[in-house]
Amino acid sequence: MKHPLITEDDPQNSTVLKATDSSKFTGFGASAEFGAHVFKVNIPAGRAGEVVLTEDYGYLAGLEGTPEYEVRAILPRTKWGKLADAARKDFNARLRAQKVPPSSWKPQDNLLDRMLGKELCVLMWAAEHAGEEQLDAICMKWTALRPEERWWLYAMTAAQGGLAEDGKRGWRKALYYALSDIDVVEPRRAKRALMDDPKTISLFG
Repeated sequence: MKHPLITEDDPQNSTVLKATDSSKFTGFGASAEFGAHVFKVNIPAGRAGEVVLTEDYGYLAGLEGTPEYEVRAILPRTKWGKLADAARKDFNARLRAQKVPPSSWKPQDNLLDRMLGKELCVLMWAAEHAGEEQLDAICMKWTALRPEERWWLYAMTAAQGGLAEDGKRGWRKALYYALSDIDVVEPRRAKRALMDDPKTISLFG
């Protein structure tokens, strides 16, 4: 089975990998190739410490001022449990649909496909200012969003404040208010596409 986004004209410039070759992937759909553009979630052992989400630019580092990596989000380990479960179920369902092996969170660096990493950013950013009683609502509303909606939210938020220390900036606070509302409202199905770098590897865009 060929991935629907695979580029056959020039294999070196393919935007995605062939999903049938599971050895090409690690973690949650991340490219196993050295120097790939991926996200990493570092999870400490036990219930103490912080969960850190980092974007690793791989071979893109140094091009037009691109850094080696950027820390996108930091959450207390105590907030991570519910978010981790929601993200794992959502990501694995989509990985299975692409015939890519599912994964699980481990107390170490966990690699993610770059588009899944952006979606996880949205979830973690929404939980930054949340209390324990709001995490269920955040997970439910994030799960109800389409991937394209999460990518759009990521793009809008990262444009104003996409680093871990930007938690009090406009769109970051807006994500919290939008997803933490206890009243359940059916999300609007926005038909917006996110422009992304066509030469970086991803299963989902």
